[in-house]
Amino acid sequence: MPEQFKNNIMIQAARRLEHLLKEMGSRLSRISEERSTHRPAPGKWSKKEELGHLIDSAANNHQRFVRMQIENNLPLLQYKQQEWVSIQRYHSMAWTEIVRFWQLYNTHLLHIMKYLDESKLENIGTFPEYGKQTLQFILDDYVDHLEHHLKSILA
Repeated sequence: MPEQFKNNIMIQAARRLEHLLKEMGSRLSRISEERSTHRPAPGKWSKKEELGHLIDSAANNHQRFVRMQIENNLPLLQYKQQEWVSIQRYHSMAWTEIVRFWQLYNTHLLHIMKYLDESKLENIGTFPEYGKQTLQFILDDYVDHLEHHLKSILA
């Protein structure tokens, strides 16, 4: 982590993400292919689909993390999570591929967080569903969202 960011509150999100990546990779890998395809109820996501949703969230937030450093007062698109998961058919992919992709994508997001321009943390993005939010909020919310879904996947 660059020295100038060591005490910044922004880096808390990066530390939390780094911890999740270290802890969760092996835990997710221990879930069997059979268990990863089970849907807990009709209309509910399987573990594959839920982790796929986290990949989609990473893709959407990747754009936000970068674009909100380039531009302030940025209009952002709504993330239609059901449609994203449905169209990508995560349920038909191998669990090991989904886990590996989730790890790689979040490793890249961690890199972005570590080198983020702290002068941009108060930049605003406007979401159709959430209104105006700062980049700092988006960073924290991203990791909160990961933690929530990872607990569900591991349950």
